[in-house]
Amino acid sequence: MRHVTQTFTDLVRVETRLYNAVNARLRAERGLGLGQFELLEVIDRVPGCRVLDIAGELAITVGAVSKAVDRLVTAGWCRRVAHPQDRRSSVLRLTPEGETQLAASRPAVESELASLTAAVAPDDLARIASVLATLRATLEAASHGQPG
Repeated sequence: MRHVTQTFTDLVRVETRLYNAVNARLRAERGLGLGQFELLEVIDRVPGCRVLDIAGELAITVGAVSKAVDRLVTAGWCRRVAHPQDRRSSVLRLTPEGETQLAASRPAVESELASLTAAVAPDDLARIASVLATLRATLEAASHGQPG
């Protein structure tokens, strides 16, 4: 069992270091954090995106997402629009400023990640990506790790 525990520890530490490094670069260059970038990405990618969609995708609570979206609204990067079929719900849309921020932030994220992973051979990185995608899909299909 030690092998699986060590793999888990390595995975968590790698994720933490990658996240912190990308977050620092985004804050320095674009004035937003990686968490904000991730929310903008989901809002941009998911048609009719709601707070619940983001919570499900990022495996965080609805309350945490709602507060984070409030900060995006305050920053002028996103707006809440009444849901066309359910007026009690809101759909999230990027503002033109949010679209600009997202488009300008993507190259910094990609560049930093490329730099941080340059020591890993491309074939090895592709294998890691495949294994992680399979593990993620398995966990998500069984709803493991969703906030309570």
